[in-house]
Amino acid sequence: MTQNDPSEAAGSVLLVGASRGLGHAMAAEFIEQGWTVIGTVRGPDRTLLHDLADAHPGRVEIEQLDVTEPHEIAALRQRLSGHSVDILFVNAGTANADQDETIAEVSIKEFTRVMITNALSPMRVIEGLQELVSPTGMIGIMSSGQGSVANNTRGGHEVYRGSKAALNQYMRSYAARHAGEPRALLLVAPGWIRTNLGGPDAPFSIDETVPQIVTMLLAQQGKPGLQYLDREGRTVPW
Repeated sequence: MTQNDPSEAAGSVLLVGASRGLGHAMAAEFIEQGWTVIGTVRGPDRTLLHDLADAHPGRVEIEQLDVTEPHEIAALRQRLSGHSVDILFVNAGTANADQDETIAEVSIKEFTRVMITNALSPMRVIEGLQELVSPTGMIGIMSSGQGSVANNTRGGHEVYRGSKAALNQYMRSYAARHAGEPRALLLVAPGWIRTNLGGPDAPFSIDETVPQIVTMLLAQQGKPGLQYLDREGRTVPW
């Protein structure tokens, strides 16, 4: 395959939130595996995704999107009219400034910000962009193992946990509304990774984790219905 010939690409992926961190690394890994990428960035500033696009002419398309703004989701849908992608993957997330504060301590403003970014906005992106995905394609969201209610035996990170648990519930409701359709639906628990969100003490690096995530996603193609999986493809309990 010619490295930068999009007509010979293995597939196409729309990565929402690809300017840095996990999203940018996923874009690079998809390129490495022969895919074309449409990646979104939040604002007009230059990002690592622009460097990736420069290195792979014709393989990376960059779009601007703030996932918390419904009109921007609608505008992106309009701009991409006529496109069809094999995978839509939403990588948007944040945490409250003090992750140790309890639900009793967090301000309403901060609680609302985290819930909108982590739970409401990813689902609105999916609802708004789902028609761009091939009928037999995949829709995925970066969730977290901390979104598992069953695994929450030690507490901690209450606001973040709650937002990811809410995301998982909303995705289950989405899956119920689309039961019987052939698309694969995935919630991904990537593990504790050294990112701006995960912090410097996390045991896993982006470089070792992202290839596992992308390989796992590709292995789930053609498997209809919703799954909640870790980066190695193991089921995470709800």
